[in-house]
Amino acid sequence: MIAVNGRFLGRSVTGVERFARMLLGQVHDRIVAGVEPPRWTLLLPPGVAAPPEWPRFSMRTVGRGGGHAWEQIHLPRAAHGSTLLNLCNSGPVAPRRSLTVIHDALVYDLPENFSRPYRTMHRTLGHLIARRSQIATVSGFSRDRLAAVLKLDPARIPVIPNAADHVDAIVPDTDIVAQLGLIPGRFLLFVGSFAPNKNLPRALEAFARVAQPDDRLVLVGAAVKSFAQNGMDDVPPGVILPGRISDEALMGLYRAARALVFPSLYEGFGIPPLEMMQFGRPVLAGDIPPVREVCGDAALYVDPTSVDSIAGGLERILRDDILVDDLAARTAARVDAYSWSASTDDLIAALAAI
Repeated sequence: MIAVNGRFLGRSVTGVERFARMLLGQVHDRIVAGVEPPRWTLLLPPGVAAPPEWPRFSMRTVGRGGGHAWEQIHLPRAAHGSTLLNLCNSGPVAPRRSLTVIHDALVYDLPENFSRPYRTMHRTLGHLIARRSQIATVSGFSRDRLAAVLKLDPARIPVIPNAADHVDAIVPDTDIVAQLGLIPGRFLLFVGSFAPNKNLPRALEAFARVAQPDDRLVLVGAAVKSFAQNGMDDVPPGVILPGRISDEALMGLYRAARALVFPSLYEGFGIPPLEMMQFGRPVLAGDIPPVREVCGDAALYVDPTSVDSIAGGLERILRDDILVDDLAARTAARVDAYSWSASTDDLIAALAAI
């Protein structure tokens, strides 16, 4: 039997939670089709609703409270006798028969990005989980970094990649483009936040250098208050913040944008570039190993530590139609390399090996 840590179902959906939802959705579809036995049980903290879209999963609310206390005390008791699956970076240190997906090594590689209590807890938790159970991750880069910091054999860390074919089931809201006063094919898109590894301040400085009056950069995920928190008085000219938008609206922006700007300093995988490529649109990306692993030759790479390099890349992606068309033509091969179905195969194989 497989018990699934359902703590993530009580959180907002980011890349990590989407990973869990997509894989479990695939597993559920296989149970319905009769190709996967009904051996899966979701263990939920009190107050977290059972997902109605997964009726073929067994679901149980267990223990008391929530958060890390629930995860460390009540979850392992409820999972006793089963293989415990933790899909979202953390899990109990007690059970030895478990698989925990750790999505990146950011807390080890860039600890200054986190508060002291957070980094102390998660670094310690990672070491304990690595000693007592099986871990997996989402990219070859993250596998190698986790192996180095946790002192593991990389060959013993399965890779279960992210994918982006979930966008095929989302109907794009094309009205968002006109609502924001945008012209299809004439604006750039950034999907992220002011988290230090996303490198947004450098991207904004670079855009300000090269932007012409009609150029626009749409920031999805960055709030207006974040500018003041990061020492910026105002939103720069030509930069648009649509606020919180639906998945449908985001798909509408992906489809209409000229390119995605993804100048990250650090990623474990990088889902937005792959989502953008689902629409046949190119990416301007920071030249870091995990992004090269995902994007291959379908991106224009820049030095993410250099505003000059980012500005040069933005100038090319904004003005060179031949370059944009060439990069766009290469996206299909990258998209075909990843699917949630293939990743579910990897997950089931990793569980079988425990």
